[in-house]
Formats: sequence, C-alpha cells, structure tokens
Amino acid sequence: MEEYLDTIKQIITDLHPELDDGDRDGLVTDGILDSYDIITIITQIADEFDAVITADRITPETFDSAQSIAELVDEILNG
Repeated sequence: MEEYLDTIKQIITDLHPELDDGDRDGLVTDGILDSYDIITIITQIADEFDAVITADRITPETFDSAQSIAELVDEILNG
C-alpha cells in the first residue's frame, strides 16, 4: 500500500497546493475535496495504477485521507 501513498498524496497536492503534502485527515468531512476533485482523483488513479474504482466504493470515508484512498487502491489491486 505504501507504494501508492506517495502518488496519491501528489495527486491531492496538485489539486490543493495549500495542503503542502496532501497528507491529512478530513479531506471530505472538512470540505477540502469536492465531487469534482474526487472524480479527478479517481481518473488519475485509473491512469496511474490501472485501478477501477466502482461507484459503490465512492464514500466520504474512503476519500477522507490519502491513507484511506491508498488502502482502497491496495484492496482493488491486491484483493
């Protein structure tokens, strides 16, 4: 999972440079990421890792931190 984390942090930082390194909790619950940001992250994850995130996996909890997104990618790719 760690192999995905740095890339995901970079994706988040590219969307929101004010976050410094993209490593914080509350990305959704604190209103930092909006639906457009989440779609962008999903698209970039598909491009970077060839991981398809289905609609049933798109929840506020899943996208609330880089760590939780990395865990999702790991689960998709490694079962």
